[in-house]
Amino acid sequence: MSDRLTNKRALHEAFWRGEGPSLILIPPGEQELYDLTDYPARFHDPQAMWESEMRRAEPVVDWPTDGIPTVRPNLGVIFVPAMAGLGYQLPADAMPWPGESLPREAIRAAQDLDVTATETMRLAAEFYAVHRDSGRNDIAAYHADTQGVFDIAHLLNGDHTFYEVADEQEAGWIDELLGICHEIYTRATTQLKAHLDEPATSMIHGHGTSQGVYFPHVGTRMAEDTAILLSPSTIDRFILPTIRRATAPFGGAFVHFCGNHKPLLERLCQTDEVRAIDLGNPEMYDSRWLLECCAKTGTVLYGRLAAEPDEPWQTYVRRIGTLASETGARVILRPLVYPTARDECQAMRNLWHELTGE
Repeated sequence: MSDRLTNKRALHEAFWRGEGPSLILIPPGEQELYDLTDYPARFHDPQAMWESEMRRAEPVVDWPTDGIPTVRPNLGVIFVPAMAGLGYQLPADAMPWPGESLPREAIRAAQDLDVTATETMRLAAEFYAVHRDSGRNDIAAYHADTQGVFDIAHLLNGDHTFYEVADEQEAGWIDELLGICHEIYTRATTQLKAHLDEPATSMIHGHGTSQGVYFPHVGTRMAEDTAILLSPSTIDRFILPTIRRATAPFGGAFVHFCGNHKPLLERLCQTDEVRAIDLGNPEMYDSRWLLECCAKTGTVLYGRLAAEPDEPWQTYVRRIGTLASETGARVILRPLVYPTARDECQAMRNLWHELTGE
């Protein structure tokens, strides 16, 4: 591990202890969310995948940001479901697209699968081997995409899952389905951590970006986008218990979901195992409400916060930093407004630290 990465980890450890400022992940220029050039070919070529990810991460190495330069095998949301037999397509200039759902007996058969023998895990393992052999200890590799248990269940079982969760006669099947998906999720995450030589209850995670965060007491991440289509009572019945069970071996979770669902956000904040939350659509919420909601339970808000129209970076960072200070929220900010010059980015980082420092 390089000295620079060691220093970043120490900064993050202090943050999780509640010491010092909140963190800010300032990009080194404009960058597409994913590199989709020749993606179908790179999907099956770990060396090419690694080279693409490294091109995105290298500018972060000496950039004025709190983020850790990170890479991952960018295999999309089908990474875990494909292990259970879900088909997928690789459209040009797009991320993988899930295929048709599976019959129940095929899902049941997947509960005994060996995740190490699956195509997507093999691709991930080869990616990590390439990174390890490169000797690049200034850039950290992290987990391939791990959807949450209910998301995996939805992809495997199909849209009729939404009818089945509302049908008491299907409750037994849903519990069985979630149990199977829990096992697959846990095995896949455990195997990823083995490839990374990473402790069960800690991790570096980049959440689909080239800048990662060190989580000293959290060992897994899950995305539960499907949950925004569920009622609060269904979330209580099916989502929260699966999160608790699936994350127990890993000390807790970093959770993501897209869309606007205030009851889901509130429930996740109240779940002890959820240590940090990322919102795919923060512009759908009032920023003060978001920060107050997280501050009440000490849940870290990771990610973006909405900008005002034509708001300059100085005004943006002062407004968000002041909100964080006033509410007492701990934040890992991916700013939506930021400069491109190095000296201005350093000034932005300094200002954020000043505004959010203890």
